[in-house]
Amino acid sequence: MVQSARKTLTLDEFLQRSETEPATEFIDGELIQKPMPQGKHSKLQGRLTAAINAVAESQSRALALPELRCTFGDRSIIPDIAVFTWNRLPLDADGEVANTFTAAPDWAIEILSPEQNQTKVTSNILHCLKFGCQMGWLIDPAMKAVFVYPAQQQPEIFQLAQQQLPTPEFVGDWQLSVNELFAWLRPGSP
Repeated sequence: MVQSARKTLTLDEFLQRSETEPATEFIDGELIQKPMPQGKHSKLQGRLTAAINAVAESQSRALALPELRCTFGDRSIIPDIAVFTWNRLPLDADGEVANTFTAAPDWAIEILSPEQNQTKVTSNILHCLKFGCQMGWLIDPAMKAVFVYPAQQQPEIFQLAQQQLPTPEFVGDWQLSVNELFAWLRPGSP
């Protein structure tokens, strides 16, 4: 169940708090706890993160990170998958991926959970786009649909099995159909 409470903290104060389980986001002055991922959500998140990294990370183009806290534009959100292009990855003094990300991802992917509010999730995608994100996806496993939000373009819905899902240019020529995405829900699927 998603819980929200009226803001009594600033964003800086929120960021000083210990992480909760499940994670809490700071959105428009409210603390909103994300629902605990369930089976379909977890399966799609794991496979999609791996598939993106197999193409993008292996070619030093981008890195897909699951459940990454991104703090920007007076919000602190946790997209299900945040993809950052190689040149925008924050690094620490050792040249390793930093712990703190203070920018919008280049590609924000959300997977709708049964008890999750679609408006709230869409709002996070739109917030990412406002702050420089190139593309957002909202995957709805129950409807077997993907809402695609390209930057500065009209969103589209993809539901037909053979439709190829649009991806950001930095991913290259990698293609994924609606059918291939949702086939991952079957155990042992390639």
